[in-house]
Amino acid sequence: MGRYDGIEELEPDTKGTGLRIGIVMGRFNIDVGDGLLSSCTAGLLKHGVAQKDMRIVTVPGALEIPLTLKKMAQSGKYDALIALGAVIRGETYHFEIVSNESSRGITDVQLSTGVPIANGILTTENDDQAEARMAQKGLDCAIAALEMARLMPRL
Repeated sequence: MGRYDGIEELEPDTKGTGLRIGIVMGRFNIDVGDGLLSSCTAGLLKHGVAQKDMRIVTVPGALEIPLTLKKMAQSGKYDALIALGAVIRGETYHFEIVSNESSRGITDVQLSTGVPIANGILTTENDDQAEARMAQKGLDCAIAALEMARLMPRL
């Protein structure tokens, strides 16, 4: 059962065996993107996702990620998707636009297609913050994508 007597509780399942995972990474702030991607793919492999069941697509930046995710979600080829990238604050309002719109776009794709998407687009004040978070965030996204891919068919 679970922690709640008499109530069914769906336990998290992060087994990656047999799951097909698509990853879209923005190339803007490429060093951070590569750090996110490295930890993400390592996490997927550790949890049993085969290399042949992963596809990595890179795009210019965070605003191009949602459209690419939508096309991938609509293809029916993926059990879950992962968005990776970094938006680092500059001196203009552009940071807010890119951060908000990329996040909204990812949520819209997830809700309209039913394909789970782990959002690993970091939004930070500076490069140091992004570099400090990239390894853990990439791994967190791998695990979240696997858990959601396993959960959706059980609901």
